[in-house]
Amino acid sequence: MWPTRPAEAVSALRAVVLIALGTAMMALSAKVNLPLPYVPMTLQTLVVLVIGAAYGWRLGSATMIAYLAEGAMGLPVFAGPVGGIAPLVGPTAGYLYGFVAAAFVTGWLAERGWDRNVGLLFVAMAVGHAVIFIGGFVWLAYGIHLGAGKAWLVGVAPFILASIIKNTLAAALMPAARRIIDRPA
Repeated sequence: MWPTRPAEAVSALRAVVLIALGTAMMALSAKVNLPLPYVPMTLQTLVVLVIGAAYGWRLGSATMIAYLAEGAMGLPVFAGPVGGIAPLVGPTAGYLYGFVAAAFVTGWLAERGWDRNVGLLFVAMAVGHAVIFIGGFVWLAYGIHLGAGKAWLVGVAPFILASIIKNTLAAALMPAARRIIDRPA
């Protein structure tokens, strides 16, 4: 149903603009990558967590779904100059779907005040990272049959230190993101 009042129209337009901005940031963050054998290291998880915390669970999740849809339609939004279905069923699939769940969880925690304290925000983002890692690990281990040991070695272990750094950076960026987004507390 289309918005019937000016405030609803502005709110809908704001959501569309924020989703477009979020998917553009996701695409840009995917291009900053360090190629590794199975899964590249990118800045995407940082952006996922900031979007989740800044947008909240509804708009954050919707942004990640829109990002995956853009990629599925063939737009080159994934790491490397890649779009299409292959990344959504290949080694990175678990992480990509984990982005939706991480934005949901981080946004849900942020809406409950976890974004008002840097320590709690760091924990909320660590939970978001864990959700992404779980999705990636499970997919690598059982979806493409690498086994648990190899999935840990290529899909989780190389990313732990970078995730701690990204959590710290994301928590530090949140005041600026909140000013830009102006999400009500």
